Amino acid sequence: MMIVPFYAAILGLMYVALSIRTLRVRRRLQIAIGDAGNPEMMRAMRVHSNFSEYVPLSLLLLFFAEYTGAHGAFVHVMGLCLLVGRGVHAFGVSQVREDYRLRVFGMSMTFAVLTATSLYLVYAYLIRSVA
Repeated sequence: MMIVPFYAAILGLMYVALSIRTLRVRRRLQIAIGDAGNPEMMRAMRVHSNFSEYVPLSLLLLFFAEYTGAHGAFVHVMGLCLLVGRGVHAFGVSQVREDYRLRVFGMSMTFAVLTATSLYLVYAYLIRSVA
């Protein structure tokens, strides 16, 4: 059974929730395009954008890792790191009085997934190339 589709589905739902949140802020503030210099709109847009910038590549690398034979525990740990990291980051950046520790923690978790899956894939490639 494939593991990554489960995490992709949950992250997809998170993306929809962030999209709806951004649309609600737009409607409430009556801002059709851009952020109109409004800090709340800017935060909502950046949370949504940051999610869409990091999640697709992270999921793709995680899928490749699973496809090339990564242990299920590794895939689950990476999937959980991505889920928790993106959730904590979104919550932290959404706050007007932002606690930067949440942003740093969220990005650290995301970078850990990007780094670990990338290193796994390089390792897997090199091992298979030598054999």
